[in-house]
This record gives sequence, structure tokens and C-alpha cells, in this order.
Amino acid sequence: MIQITESAVMEALSHVQEPELGGDLVTRNMVRDLVIDGTSVAFQIELTTPACPLKDEIESRVHAALDPLGVESLDVTWGAAVRRASPRTAEQLLPNVKNVVAVGSGKGGVGKSTVAVNLAVALARDGASVGLLDADITGPNVPLMLGLDGQPGKSADGKIIPLSRHGVKAISIQFFVPQGQPIIWRGPLVGGAITQFLRDVDWGDLDYLIVDLPPGTSDAQLTLAQAVPISGAVLVTTPQEVSLLDVEKALAMFRRLSVPVLGIVENMAGFICPHCGETVDIFGRGGGERFARDHGLELLGGIPLDVTVRQGGDVGVPAVAQREPGPAATAFRDMARTVAARMDVRTAQGAAQPVLTVS
Repeated sequence: MIQITESAVMEALSHVQEPELGGDLVTRNMVRDLVIDGTSVAFQIELTTPACPLKDEIESRVHAALDPLGVESLDVTWGAAVRRASPRTAEQLLPNVKNVVAVGSGKGGVGKSTVAVNLAVALARDGASVGLLDADITGPNVPLMLGLDGQPGKSADGKIIPLSRHGVKAISIQFFVPQGQPIIWRGPLVGGAITQFLRDVDWGDLDYLIVDLPPGTSDAQLTLAQAVPISGAVLVTTPQEVSLLDVEKALAMFRRLSVPVLGIVENMAGFICPHCGETVDIFGRGGGERFARDHGLELLGGIPLDVTVRQGGDVGVPAVAQREPGPAATAFRDMARTVAARMDVRTAQGAAQPVLTVS
């Protein structure tokens, strides 16, 4: 009878490389709770993000390493411990938030909020603890897109308790003003509201706080960059030239503020006809890809025009949370996992914390 030992299993796994971070599973201490019963082997692989896009590849490599030992039954489960992008310090406004990801664009109407909401929900559905801050103070859409209504409560220490749906904690100025009332505020008031949402909301322990920024380059972006260490920014554009001209300004702003840009998302990248399946490039084609190439960025994903996105946004069920998701939902999920992976690589490489310089 084949005798499979713990040392033999660990030796085999020491040759399995983590495909993105590099290094083997054993050296990285990713193998937990190993149990061997005859020719059956079970253990947990602890990832550095639950939204890891390469689980299948890792599992395939594990099978290839253990099959020669005579393993007949292999049960691999997954755990995750998201790492902090910056050192935790007492003076930080968000000491219990590991990563702050800003979602921005150079102009309105490109689907930035839709990307932010689906990014947050997709990460949560993959198992991460996620918050969503609606920093678009004068045009708050997050409550509608998440299907949230009502007013937040207050904790024992007087902090605001965010509302939750689809596994995401969310806060928005819309929770505090009557429906339909315009928010006509000057820049300092907008910045003050964002600071209060960072300082006075009981976010709890979060792996990711997604911040839906207003369009353009203004006080909101500057306030956020000054108040918290932003782990990375995601830019949103459509393929058309008028959008690309404006997202270039957003890119320049983030670089001026020393905020690392993870990459760009091309939204509305073709309409997929629900009847014939043909793709029509309503807003042009390949603009986001060209922009990424010309500016040394990664194209994080292309999101097709999909009627289910609009339908879900109107009733508070984001595309990635729908029972019968369309093609856009798959693209959103892939994009979210890519964002998580890029954040993970930056953290593993010990990327220097950005330093804000304004002149």
C-alpha cells in the first residue's frame, strides 16, 4: 500500500509556484491544516486575497505535484488574509481599513459609479470585507444602485453605522437629504463631507474600501488624497475620444498627487445584441486599450453594454449579483479579481507609500 507522508506532500508543494507573487506555497506559508488519510489528502491554501483570479491555475499545479505521490483523492479548500497596503498607525483616519481603492474618471456619463458598485459587490461575493464610500456628493447614485433606503444608525460611541446590502457597507450623502433635494455646495463643504465620512463612520474591519469619486479633478480628489493613504486608483473611460481626452487629465491628477494608478477600465465597450449576439461598437472600439498602451497602464477590463446592467442599476441589483447575469457581469467579476490581484502584487512587493505633493 502506498504510504503518503506529510514530509513528502510538503516537499512536493515546495515546488508549486504562486503564479503572480512568485515563490512556492510552502515558503510563503500558504499551506494550512494538512490532513492525510491513506491516499486521501486535504489542506487549505491561504491566499492573500479571496478574489484571486488564479485559483484554478494554482489547483492544477497542486494536482500535478501530488499525483506522482499516489494521491487518489485531493480536497483543496481556500482561505484568505488580505494584507494591508500601508503600515497601520494610530493617527490614520481609517486604521482598520487595509486598502483604499479610488474609482475615478475625467468626465461624467462613463459609468464610473456602475463600475465602482460592481467592483465592490464582486469583491464581497468573492469573500472580502468591503465598504463603499459615495464621494460623488452632488450626484450620489450608490444608494439606488445598491437598493439601499433609509437612514444610517449610530453606534455606542456616536459614530455613523453604514447601511449594508449585497455584502457591502455603504455610506452616501443621499441617506441624509430628502429625495430630490439638490446638494448645492461649494468645494470646502464637499471636502468636509468626505472627511466626515472617513472620520465619523464606523467602517469596522475592511479588506477594501472602494471610493466612488465625482467626475473631474477637484476638491473631492484632493481631500481624499490628503486624508488617507490611497492604495490604488482605477480609471474609467469609454472608447470614444472625448472620454479619453478627459481621463488623461484624471491620470495626470492622480500622478501629480502621487497616487498609484492600477489601470483603466473601458466601459461600454460594444453592445452585445441579446437576440443575435452580434457586437456593435456604438462608442467606438479599442480606445481604452490604446490609452493604456500609450500611457504605460494596464487595461483592467472591457465592460460591454448590457441591458441587464441598466435594469439592475435601476432596481438596486448590480449586474454581478443578479440570478441570471449577462456578459457584463462576467467582465465585472474578471475586472474585480484583476484589481485585487494587482493590489496584492503591490503590497507583496512593498511598494512605497505614496507621498502627497501639491504645488
